[in-house]
Amino acid sequence: MAEQDILRPHAETAYAQELAALEADDAGIKPGGWRLSPRAVVRYLMGDTLADGTKITQKYFGDRRLMEVAVASLVTDRALLLVGVPGTAKTWVSEHLTAAISGDSKLLVQGTAGMSEDSLRYGWNYARLLAEGPSEAALVPSPVMVGMREGKLVRIEELTRVPSDVQDALITVLSEKILPIPELNRETQARRGFNVIATANDRDRGVNELSSALRRRFNTVVMPLPATLEEEVRIVTDRSRAAAARMQLPPVRQDAAAEITRLVTIFRELRSGRTEDGRTQLKSPSSTLSTAEAISVVNQSRALSYHFGTGDIETEHLAASLSGAVVKDPEQDGAVWREYLDVVVRTRKGWGDLFEALGG
Repeated sequence: MAEQDILRPHAETAYAQELAALEADDAGIKPGGWRLSPRAVVRYLMGDTLADGTKITQKYFGDRRLMEVAVASLVTDRALLLVGVPGTAKTWVSEHLTAAISGDSKLLVQGTAGMSEDSLRYGWNYARLLAEGPSEAALVPSPVMVGMREGKLVRIEELTRVPSDVQDALITVLSEKILPIPELNRETQARRGFNVIATANDRDRGVNELSSALRRRFNTVVMPLPATLEEEVRIVTDRSRAAAARMQLPPVRQDAAAEITRLVTIFRELRSGRTEDGRTQLKSPSSTLSTAEAISVVNQSRALSYHFGTGDIETEHLAASLSGAVVKDPEQDGAVWREYLDVVVRTRKGWGDLFEALGG
């Protein structure tokens, strides 16, 4: 398959040129098993211009110190836990951290309610197991075991969705840096460079709480929502432009900044339960209304404009995509959305066209 046909290339592939340039320019001290020094990893995440003129694009829009803390955590003997509400770039940051540090972001365990310990430890090729009995050849290593053997970072997504008894399988791995294989009377010992980056959703709190024993094995970094309207507009604009290029959607012919600003304003106000000026209290819908959701709305609007419009993102395209993003529960969210339209959109100066397009 041609590279241009890949819908979403891995970070180490999409940004291979930047990573190679950073590696050549990197004069910092590299921990064992790391491709880049901690300082260079942060430069990769936050963006920079190298001495040879190479432009390093900004991957994370937010507090630089937060990324420094995350990278510093991975140098220690503790794993890293990224916590936040949906859309705070937890997965995005974990992928780019593994790409910059290990050069491989593919060692991934997706947490689900029905997963077993095999996903974190190892499984078996049952045909070989029945024919030959327990052997190294019959063993099917998990991403965690591969990361330990090769000295690479491993990503675990949605850790709080993993059943509690399965979570406990991580304790020995994180504390002793070994993975016992009693069937073979041996163990896998972690090489330098191995560590774990896990993510957890704030809204899943109480689903499968992490035990205190497991929490002690992690350094926790809380990923905040964008602090200002301008910052969130910048993120949505940048990320939606990149996503549109992957989907082979041409750039809009007119500046879409005004429509994106209105979209982000709506999301921020409904999410916080008050208008940006703080004067009006609002009800919040059940949907997360994250930055990631705003990016999806912009891209859907672009697709509508390109295939069924003039090619420019217009108010009608934004309105068509917006209602479905806000109203996930027709009964509860529908009432919240209608109230917001009547109280805020209808009366806000310059928003009359949006009110009409939304069926006002």
